[in-house]
Amino acid sequence: MLSQWNDDDARAAIQRWTDGARVNEDVALRVYSSRLLGRDPRLVLHGGGNTSVKTRLVDDTGEEVDVLCVKGSGWDLASIEPAGLPALRLASLGKLRARESLTDEEMVNAQRTRLLDASAPNPSVETLLHAFLPAKFIDHTHADAILAIVDQPDAERLCREIFGARLAVVPYVMPGFALSKLAAEVQEAHPEAEGLLLLRHGLFTWGATARESYERHIDAVRRAEAYIEGRRAAVAVPREAPPPLDFVKVAPLLRGALGDQGRRYVLHRRCSSEIDAYLARTDLHEVSQRGTPTPDHVIRTKRLPMLLRLDPSMDAAAMRASIAREVAAYREAYRAYVAREAAAKGREVVPLDPDPRVVLVPGLGVVAVGTSERAARIVADLHEHGVAVIEAAEAVGRYEVLDPSDVFDMEYWSLEQAKLGRRVPRPLDGQIVYVSGAAGGIGEATARRFRAAGAHLFLVDRDAEALARVAADLGAAHLVLDVRDAAAVEASVSACVARFGGLDGVVSNAGVAPSGRLDEVEPARFRDSLEVNLVAHQTLAAAATRVMRTQGVGGFLLFNASKAAFNPGQGFGPYAVAKAALVALMKQYAVDQGEAGIRANAINADRVRTGLLPPEFVAERAAARGLSPQAYFRSNLLGREVTVDDCAEAFLALALARATTGCVLTVDGGNIAAAPR
Repeated sequence: MLSQWNDDDARAAIQRWTDGARVNEDVALRVYSSRLLGRDPRLVLHGGGNTSVKTRLVDDTGEEVDVLCVKGSGWDLASIEPAGLPALRLASLGKLRARESLTDEEMVNAQRTRLLDASAPNPSVETLLHAFLPAKFIDHTHADAILAIVDQPDAERLCREIFGARLAVVPYVMPGFALSKLAAEVQEAHPEAEGLLLLRHGLFTWGATARESYERHIDAVRRAEAYIEGRRAAVAVPREAPPPLDFVKVAPLLRGALGDQGRRYVLHRRCSSEIDAYLARTDLHEVSQRGTPTPDHVIRTKRLPMLLRLDPSMDAAAMRASIAREVAAYREAYRAYVAREAAAKGREVVPLDPDPRVVLVPGLGVVAVGTSERAARIVADLHEHGVAVIEAAEAVGRYEVLDPSDVFDMEYWSLEQAKLGRRVPRPLDGQIVYVSGAAGGIGEATARRFRAAGAHLFLVDRDAEALARVAADLGAAHLVLDVRDAAAVEASVSACVARFGGLDGVVSNAGVAPSGRLDEVEPARFRDSLEVNLVAHQTLAAAATRVMRTQGVGGFLLFNASKAAFNPGQGFGPYAVAKAALVALMKQYAVDQGEAGIRANAINADRVRTGLLPPEFVAERAAARGLSPQAYFRSNLLGREVTVDDCAEAFLALALARATTGCVLTVDGGNIAAAPR
């Protein structure tokens, strides 16, 4: 690891953040060097680590006071701004060291009451550690290479061998007031030290300048890396490559087993040559079950991963049974761990869900489990770096982490759980929905409505530019395809499973609207209407249903029919015939799939402004009825125009209607002639 400090960039940072702001050069450089640390995942991952600077700022009375600016809760070092370093009055903060004890609640309150700005974010839980150390600039990370050294049975000896007197060693104490006092005592006993190595935790360095503290940090990590590499070549780890597995085949089975309590998870597969080598270790079962490299990860990853060994020659039933057994065993073990530790400590806790967040599948990779794709990717990042730490630690000696008792304290620590945040649940949280014809009109409106309801989206359309725009707006997965291509549709469903691990619902929306009398329409045009408005829906529904049945937790199929299915218009036969058949298709899926909990429903919209109704067509249809184009859209019982958002709301209502299947929901403002019966 090399220093990334650049004097020109540092000067630019000073100019950027001090120009016209109540921020001085110290804070500007603190932001700059914090970002240098935060952008290297070998040092910091997803909000980890913290930094500080002791400086002087002007308070609301106009008086310049000594302050500690420390990373605030919710900020990531990779993108931190000056607002992410709330300032606390340093003099009274330091006096807290004289206290014999301080509860977590008292500590949080003490920190907030010393803020210069009451609206600032909560300061880091390690604020007092930064405050009690005398250095001006302080950096703290959970660097991979450092963890490989401090996660050892003889870590203290190794630390002295590698770093000498440069870094003092602090025994493990749970973060908070007690650790803050202990760290200060160790620093005072080693005044020559440039930083601290916290066993089972991470690295602190400090300096008179931002550059000095940062480069001491990088130097410490580089020394650890060199030590590890010097021993790695001498260690031969027995490995046996497992046979490869198909994620698209395994993922719905795993997702279904995890979802049998009503929860829905997104799965993210992470694979690499390093992960493959790790999963090929013959001692994987033993070494993988020791725990996380740092207790800071446990709230996201759980203490242990689930190890799942599958034989690719298994049929689906055998694979399902094997997965179900492992999930049940994992849940039972987690519940027992919580009950045992809570009883031993005399605590009453509300147990977290017992499901794994990391599933190790030799032959497949690391499968991360999250309540959202973002959560799953964070889990994957953390465990991927955990793999690197374990391999490095085993090369040095023996990977050894905290006892379950200490991990439990972190996992059920209110200040740690607060990192996950709290938000209002949405009805489609964790659910994966495929939308065809998603680049505009009803499809786009439906995609937006479902995303707002919490769904993860897989969008398809043949309009590449428009689809890319919608997908970018919604943060959705997308694929350009023509639904006439059956192989491409089936492959897109597999791509959805590969991206998210499964599928919960389909909005089969793509369509065309050819006109003409049936006795005059060209056969090719009639067949094309059937291909797009009927056969393509069947191709998508069949592929999606196979995934849903494999998951075994139900799902929904939603079709965009039309009032034409019940009330065909003159000269609109190629469209009406196909849409009538689509309603029959929906009803057949309702009949066939009800026992699997898969619901099939449709909407029949009328006179909605979309690309299917070009202006000239609208003018022609309106004139035939003696109406203006505007009046044409309002020609219904309610006298109001039906919008794409109305259709989206109807689709969402059907997606959430747990006791409804085989239903056609009218979205036409009222048209008795088209009412289903």
